[in-house]
Amino acid sequence: MNIGQAAQASGVSAKMIRHYESVGLFPQARRTDAGYRQYTDKEIGTLRFIRSARDLGFSLEQIRALLGLWQDQQRPSRDVKALAQAHIDELDAKLREMQAMKATLEHLVHCCSGDDRPDCPIIDRLAQPPASRAKAAASASAPGQHDCSENA
Repeated sequence: MNIGQAAQASGVSAKMIRHYESVGLFPQARRTDAGYRQYTDKEIGTLRFIRSARDLGFSLEQIRALLGLWQDQQRPSRDVKALAQAHIDELDAKLREMQAMKATLEHLVHCCSGDDRPDCPIIDRLAQPPASRAKAAASASAPGQHDCSENA
Protein backbone atom coordinates (compact mmCIF):
# COMPACT_ATOMS: atom_id res chain seq x y z
CA MET A 1 0.00 0.00 0.00
CA ASN A 2 1.25 3.51 -0.71
CA ILE A 3 1.06 6.33 1.84
CA GLY A 4 -2.28 7.64 0.58
CA GLN A 5 -3.85 4.20 0.84
CA ALA A 6 -2.25 3.67 4.25
CA ALA A 7 -3.66 7.00 5.42
CA GLN A 8 -7.14 6.10 4.27
CA ALA A 9 -6.99 2.59 5.74
CA SER A 10 -5.64 3.73 9.11
CA GLY A 11 -7.39 7.07 9.63
CA VAL A 12 -3.99 8.78 10.04
CA SER A 13 -3.15 11.50 7.53
CA ALA A 14 -0.14 11.08 5.26
CA LYS A 15 1.40 14.14 6.89
CA MET A 16 1.07 12.56 10.34
CA ILE A 17 2.46 9.24 9.12
CA ARG A 18 5.54 11.09 7.89
CA HIS A 19 5.74 12.95 11.20
CA TYR A 20 5.49 9.72 13.22
CA GLU A 21 8.28 8.29 11.08
CA SER A 22 10.45 11.38 11.58
CA VAL A 23 10.13 11.29 15.39
CA GLY A 24 10.74 7.55 15.53
CA LEU A 25 7.27 6.61 16.76
CA PHE A 26 6.63 4.61 13.62
CA PRO A 27 9.36 2.80 11.64
CA GLN A 28 10.55 4.23 8.35
CA ALA A 29 8.59 2.65 5.53
CA ARG A 30 10.15 0.42 2.96
CA ARG A 31 10.56 2.24 -0.34
CA THR A 32 10.06 1.19 -3.92
CA ASP A 33 12.84 1.67 -6.45
CA ALA A 34 11.12 4.94 -7.34
CA GLY A 35 11.26 6.07 -3.70
CA TYR A 36 7.59 5.64 -2.82
CA ARG A 37 6.74 4.49 0.70
CA GLN A 38 5.13 1.05 0.97
CA TYR A 39 3.10 -0.21 3.95
CA THR A 40 1.94 -3.67 4.99
CA ASP A 41 -1.21 -4.67 6.86
CA LYS A 42 0.85 -4.99 10.04
CA GLU A 43 1.99 -1.37 9.70
CA ILE A 44 -1.60 -0.27 9.07
CA GLY A 45 -2.52 -2.00 12.36
CA THR A 46 0.21 -0.06 14.13
CA LEU A 47 -1.07 3.21 12.65
CA ARG A 48 -4.60 2.37 13.81
CA PHE A 49 -3.23 1.68 17.29
CA ILE A 50 -1.48 5.07 17.28
CA ARG A 51 -4.65 6.78 16.06
CA SER A 52 -6.73 5.15 18.80
CA ALA A 53 -4.23 6.23 21.44
CA ARG A 54 -4.17 9.80 20.07
CA ASP A 55 -7.98 9.86 20.11
CA LEU A 56 -7.77 9.15 23.85
CA GLY A 57 -5.34 12.03 24.29
CA PHE A 58 -2.17 10.08 25.01
CA SER A 59 1.04 12.00 24.34
CA LEU A 60 3.59 10.79 21.80
CA GLU A 61 5.84 9.55 24.61
CA GLN A 62 2.95 7.69 26.22
CA ILE A 63 2.09 6.17 22.84
CA ARG A 64 5.70 5.13 22.42
CA ALA A 65 5.45 3.29 25.76
CA LEU A 66 2.07 1.79 24.83
CA LEU A 67 3.46 0.54 21.53
CA GLY A 68 6.30 -1.15 23.38
CA LEU A 69 3.84 -2.79 25.75
CA TRP A 70 1.54 -3.81 22.89
CA GLN A 71 4.39 -5.47 21.05
CA ASP A 72 5.67 -7.25 24.19
CA GLN A 73 3.54 -10.36 24.55
CA GLN A 74 5.15 -11.04 27.96
CA ARG A 75 4.11 -7.67 29.43
CA PRO A 76 2.20 -7.57 32.70
CA SER A 77 -1.12 -5.82 32.22
CA ARG A 78 -0.43 -3.82 35.38
CA ASP A 79 2.12 -1.80 33.38
CA VAL A 80 -0.53 -0.88 30.82
CA LYS A 81 -3.03 -0.08 33.55
CA ALA A 82 -0.51 2.12 35.38
CA LEU A 83 0.19 4.10 32.23
CA ALA A 84 -3.54 4.54 31.57
CA GLN A 85 -4.18 5.56 35.19
CA ALA A 86 -1.42 8.17 35.02
CA HIS A 87 -3.10 9.56 31.90
CA ILE A 88 -6.46 9.67 33.70
CA ASP A 89 -4.80 11.64 36.51
CA GLU A 90 -3.41 14.11 33.95
CA LEU A 91 -6.85 14.45 32.34
CA ASP A 92 -8.44 15.07 35.75
CA ALA A 93 -5.93 17.86 36.43
CA LYS A 94 -6.62 19.42 33.02
CA LEU A 95 -10.35 19.14 33.63
CA ARG A 96 -10.01 21.00 36.94
CA GLU A 97 -7.98 23.72 35.20
CA MET A 98 -10.60 24.05 32.46
CA GLN A 99 -13.43 24.19 35.02
CA ALA A 100 -11.60 27.00 36.83
CA MET A 101 -11.13 28.88 33.53
CA LYS A 102 -14.82 28.43 32.75
CA ALA A 103 -15.85 29.68 36.20
CA THR A 104 -13.66 32.76 35.80
CA LEU A 105 -15.06 33.51 32.35
CA GLU A 106 -18.65 32.98 33.53
CA HIS A 107 -18.00 35.40 36.38
CA LEU A 108 -16.50 38.01 34.05
CA VAL A 109 -19.34 37.65 31.56
CA HIS A 110 -21.86 38.04 34.39
CA CYS A 111 -20.09 41.22 35.55
CA CYS A 112 -19.84 42.76 32.08
CA SER A 113 -22.82 44.96 31.27
CA GLY A 114 -22.37 44.34 27.56
CA ASP A 115 -23.64 47.78 26.66
CA ASP A 116 -22.27 50.69 24.62
CA ARG A 117 -19.92 51.87 27.39
CA PRO A 118 -16.23 51.01 27.08
CA ASP A 119 -15.96 49.76 30.70
CA CYS A 120 -15.45 46.01 30.55
CA PRO A 121 -14.34 43.73 33.41
CA ILE A 122 -13.23 41.11 30.90
CA ILE A 123 -10.72 43.48 29.31
CA ASP A 124 -9.72 44.82 32.74
CA ARG A 125 -9.04 41.28 34.01
CA LEU A 126 -6.94 40.38 30.97
CA ALA A 127 -4.83 43.49 31.53
CA GLN A 128 -4.12 42.72 35.22
CA PRO A 129 -0.70 41.47 36.37
CA PRO A 130 -0.53 37.70 37.03
CA ALA A 131 -0.69 37.97 40.85
CA SER A 132 -3.88 40.03 40.67
CA ARG A 133 -5.40 37.58 38.18
CA ALA A 134 -4.72 34.63 40.48
CA LYS A 135 -6.40 36.37 43.43
CA ALA A 136 -9.39 37.34 41.27
CA ALA A 137 -9.69 33.83 39.84
CA ALA A 138 -9.77 32.31 43.32
CA SER A 139 -12.64 34.56 44.39
CA ALA A 140 -14.52 33.98 41.12
CA SER A 141 -14.39 30.20 41.42
CA ALA A 142 -16.77 30.12 44.37
CA PRO A 143 -20.07 28.67 43.05
CA GLY A 144 -22.89 31.13 42.70
CA GLN A 145 -20.74 34.06 43.80
CA HIS A 146 -20.80 37.06 41.50
CA ASP A 147 -19.27 39.98 43.37
CA CYS A 148 -18.58 42.40 40.53
CA SER A 149 -17.26 45.22 42.70
CA GLU A 150 -13.59 44.37 42.07
CA ASN A 151 -13.92 43.43 38.40
CA ALA A 152 -12.54 40.04 39.42
